[in-house]
Amino acid sequence: MSRTAICRMLPGMSDTGNSSRLEARVPTRVLDMIKRAAELRGISVTSFVIEATAEKAVQVIEQMDAIRLTREEQARFAEALLNPPEPTEALRDAARRHRDLVASKS
Repeated sequence: MSRTAICRMLPGMSDTGNSSRLEARVPTRVLDMIKRAAELRGISVTSFVIEATAEKAVQVIEQMDAIRLTREEQARFAEALLNPPEPTEALRDAARRHRDLVASKS
């Protein structure tokens, strides 16, 4: 994935303009591996590290943002959407208060 493609995926990240410095100490073996991978891709070590870390960051964020439900939970959720329960008295009161509040501000 190119840096430009990653930039499009990440709001606020652009190819030019603002950048921040990131420093890290890595074992020599890891740095050698990173250099080799960058060389194989025909890109700089910096570009490779930015690309790889951004891809991993997107993957982690997407995994953490996803709501995962078991089959039973999926079925209960779908049932609640298709056949919602009757509103409770507390919900009706809250709806009335909201309606009155919104009406009084208009």
